Order: sequence, then C-alpha cells, then structure tokens
Amino acid sequence: MVAIQKNNETQKFWDLLSEVPDPEIPVINLVELGVVRNIELDGQTIIVTVTPTYTGCPAKKLFNDLITEKLNVNGYNNVEIITQLHPVWNTDWLSEETKAKMYKDGISPPTDDNLVITCPHCHSTNTEMVSQFGSTPCQSLYKCLDCLEPFNYFKCHR
Repeated sequence: MVAIQKNNETQKFWDLLSEVPDPEIPVINLVELGVVRNIELDGQTIIVTVTPTYTGCPAKKLFNDLITEKLNVNGYNNVEIITQLHPVWNTDWLSEETKAKMYKDGISPPTDDNLVITCPHCHSTNTEMVSQFGSTPCQSLYKCLDCLEPFNYFKCHR
C-alpha cells in the first residue's frame, strides 16, 4: 500500500475532501477511494495530487472539478490539481471499512480471489458474471444464482 501524506498544515483540506462523494459510488468519498494521494501548500496554493482509478477513467475530470469546487466553496481559490499515474491506483488502497460500505450499498467489493464473488444481498457465493462491465468500467455486472438479484462487482486492480 502506498502511504498517503498528511500533516497538521493540510489536515483541514483532507477533512474537506473527505466530504466529496465519489460520483460513481456516492457512499464512499474520494479520499476513501484513494484517488486523493497528497495535499501540499505552496504559499497560498493548495496542490492536490490525484491518481485516477484508470488512466482513462471517465470520472477523472469530474474528480478534479469536485475537488476544486469543494475547496473554492470553502474559501480556498488557489487550487492546483496534479494527476499522478505512477504508482497506478489499485484496490489495495481501499480500506476494509470502505469495502464494507460498498458491500452494504449493494456492490461486491474487490477480493483477492476474483473467482469467488459474494452476493451483497444474500451473501451467497453462487454467482455468475453477466457482463464484464457494470454501471461503470471499473465494475462487472453479476447475478446471484440463489436470490436471483443482479449486482455490481468492483473489479480487483493490482
């Protein structure tokens, strides 16, 4: 896991960005998702380093816009967003608490074994993939063969 750099000087910005929901999975925020990698101050400029979940993630611009808007609304108008592609984002950056939030919201979180996908509705492992892509490119559509409910699985990325 890549460490996120926080300090007393930037903690208020981390707290603000923890209020910005992921536009694709609103039960978690951009900090929990792991896309906000670092926050620095350079004079009056807040520099936010972002690593998208995919290099071509369709939400990448929206992430940047939401971060800038949140800081601007709170009186911080000098914001610079830096996209950092290395190290690449991976699902190891998701905490167990974040995965539990996804599961509770009906999204099966990434697992170490992509072969055993658990239904977030009835907890069965008797599931099958319906489509490689779910509601977003980072998710696959599955269905449970026991309760027959469809659900998204957040793909494991390493």
